[in-house]
Amino acid sequence: MTLLYAFLVGGTLCALAQIVLDLTKTNPAFVMVSAVSLGAVLSGLGLYGPLVEFAGAGATTPLLGFGHSLVTGMMEDVVRLGWFGLFTGGLRATASGLMAAIVFGYLMAVLFNPKG
Repeated sequence: MTLLYAFLVGGTLCALAQIVLDLTKTNPAFVMVSAVSLGAVLSGLGLYGPLVEFAGAGATTPLLGFGHSLVTGMMEDVVRLGWFGLFTGGLRATASGLMAAIVFGYLMAVLFNPKG
């Protein structure tokens, strides 16, 4: 059932973002930043954590999940380090995902010739 919940929640979040893009003709970068910001706000209010527990990767993989990871890391580091944790927690919590994006993006750029 966990896989089904992940599929349904992740698919719904992505479909909502696509609907916003299609109906409003909004800049994709604006929608992406809004999704990260919304995930961060919902996480800070304690509303996104239960969704992550329910849907797992279906809630952590979309951009809202990145905002959730940033805020969660910041809150953990604030407890450990005080106010300095506001600056270190987000990067610590998302470092592996950011590094994977950089490494795989670089590999794809080296291995394949983009058409454009």
